[in-house]
Amino acid sequence: MSTPNFETSAVIGTGMMGPGIALTLALGGVRATILSRSEESASQGLDKARRQVALLRDNGLAGADQAARALELMDATSAFDDTVKRVGLVIESAPENMAFKQGLFAHMDSIARPDAVLASNTSGLSITAIASKCARPERVLTTHFWNPPHLMPLVEIVKGEKTSGEVASAVRDLLARCGKTPVVVKKDRPGQLGNRLQMALVREAIHIVAEGIADVEDVDLAAKSGFGLRLPVYGIFEHQDMVGLDMAFSIVDYVSGDLYNQPHAPALMKQLVDRGDLGVKSGKGFYDWSTKDAAAVRARRDQFVLDFLRRSRP
Repeated sequence: MSTPNFETSAVIGTGMMGPGIALTLALGGVRATILSRSEESASQGLDKARRQVALLRDNGLAGADQAARALELMDATSAFDDTVKRVGLVIESAPENMAFKQGLFAHMDSIARPDAVLASNTSGLSITAIASKCARPERVLTTHFWNPPHLMPLVEIVKGEKTSGEVASAVRDLLARCGKTPVVVKKDRPGQLGNRLQMALVREAIHIVAEGIADVEDVDLAAKSGFGLRLPVYGIFEHQDMVGLDMAFSIVDYVSGDLYNQPHAPALMKQLVDRGDLGVKSGKGFYDWSTKDAAAVRARRDQFVLDFLRRSRP
């Protein structure tokens, strides 16, 4: 198998994730082309990436020279086939539709360079299934960037059943050079790694509210003011070992019988969805968003991440 060459790349999508992924690659010295369906939307994606690099530069997370170089390395186009044919890495960040992704990857596989790596930013779809119609599934994998991708360090590299270990290692090394914290998920399972952990937390949080144990606001406060505050520097297994596995075992064993353990989403969540309470986009979900500012919540989140990253720089 030929060794991947990641000097050039393309990122498909100009919405929530694409520009930040392209910026990540450019900050790592990789020429990155943002691909979209029209020249107008491609240009908008590039403008978004430029604003993001300015944010990183202004907050001390990218040097002036590095930011300037990243701007030089990014461009945008709607010339899909011509771009895919010439690059060494394609990262797809399109809507989560299996049939669409299968068709897209089969087409890219048929026109891409023999040494090219094709990656999906899917947060949950099976990369094995996505790659099933490709002639070279060993060169297909998931690179799941966490949102917002220009800020969040984590990228989950998910291997499909036929993904080459050499390819996964090469992508991991690339993303590390780009300043990310890549982890390899060795089995292609629903939820990958981070979302499996997050879903366990979401399910139990909803169950706590449904059981009347605590209100929505206090559940969020407990997460933000308790274990959530230390998670960036104090991992799950580190905590178990520090407590002592004998004590940790007795606690887990005692509590487990009372946790939510059904093979489906909690009924309370379905009730909200059935009545159209979908969260921010409908104005009401677990919270009433007519009295709660979604933009302020996002800004607070992003500023916290910026401050943490700035303090964590060597």
